[in-house]
Amino acid sequence: MNDAQNNWRNLLVTITGGAGFIGSTLARRLCDLGAKVTIVDSLIPNYGGNLFNLHGYENRLRLNLSDIRDPFSLEAILRDQAVIFNLAGQTSHMDSMADPTTDLEINCKAQLSLLEICRKINPDARIIFASTRQIYGRPQYLPVDEGHTVAPVDINGINKLSAELYHQLYEEVYGLSCRVLRLTNTIGPRMRIKDARQTFVGIWIRNLLEGKPIEVWGGEQWRDFNDVEDVVDALLLAAEDSSAYSGPFNLGSSERIRLSDLAQLLISINGQGEAKTMQYPEQRRKIDIGDYYSCYDRFTTATGWEPKRQLAETLERTIKYYRENLDSYLGNA
Repeated sequence: MNDAQNNWRNLLVTITGGAGFIGSTLARRLCDLGAKVTIVDSLIPNYGGNLFNLHGYENRLRLNLSDIRDPFSLEAILRDQAVIFNLAGQTSHMDSMADPTTDLEINCKAQLSLLEICRKINPDARIIFASTRQIYGRPQYLPVDEGHTVAPVDINGINKLSAELYHQLYEEVYGLSCRVLRLTNTIGPRMRIKDARQTFVGIWIRNLLEGKPIEVWGGEQWRDFNDVEDVVDALLLAAEDSSAYSGPFNLGSSERIRLSDLAQLLISINGQGEAKTMQYPEQRRKIDIGDYYSCYDRFTTATGWEPKRQLAETLERTIKYYRENLDSYLGNA
């Protein structure tokens, strides 16, 4: 048995949003490490949860169909958990602008409720919160480090930043153990592909597999990407390493690419396809952040984490996954 298995075997772990893209990948890894995993997910269609993400692991974990906005359900679930991966959220930037109140309820109010529950009934739990690069807004310099000004350009970013600050406050004032990771673009198998609510790469892959052109808005923007397995590595390290200070910590990659080149790379890996460069729709242009890629040195120094998977490898594995499982991701889930 290796050290990672020793650290997680029989540990009680809850993952909010655990039937979603990152949450389900984390849940599968934790089950393999011997943890006793509870998943909290509402399975509301627009928010990314999909039971197929847990295929083959249904009998190895506990699934609780609850909404994180329901404090009564959360209190019963979180009481004796050793580690809480707080991943549930509303991820669509456009949806946050169209329906700001719902985004506030999920990405801000529910996060405060979770922390307050932990303060009252489980103050010893380790809490790892998945934040987002979106809180920085339009970069003033690149790569963006944690000292960069935070200036969100949409409701989603403002609410995620508020949730971050709640986690930091509850650590400083009440002694909760909280880790905040600011994720960049995360991609891989089990990501949402039926629309662009989670990542534009998902809808690009769907279009390729359905023989439709990729729509590249702008195309000159620089981005970095993390394989979901690298993100899971980071989440586990953040939870394991008691010497790591609370952060916040950026994730990111030293491999950067323009969106127009990313589209061509996807087409090359797929073996066929077409990309159409288009002007940004006006409503999306107003909240676009332009070029972005992260400096993640702080997290590397604290934990030793480095992204291991190359972008082309991730895209190849992801396209193969959806060739085999496309129908399971295009229904109502």
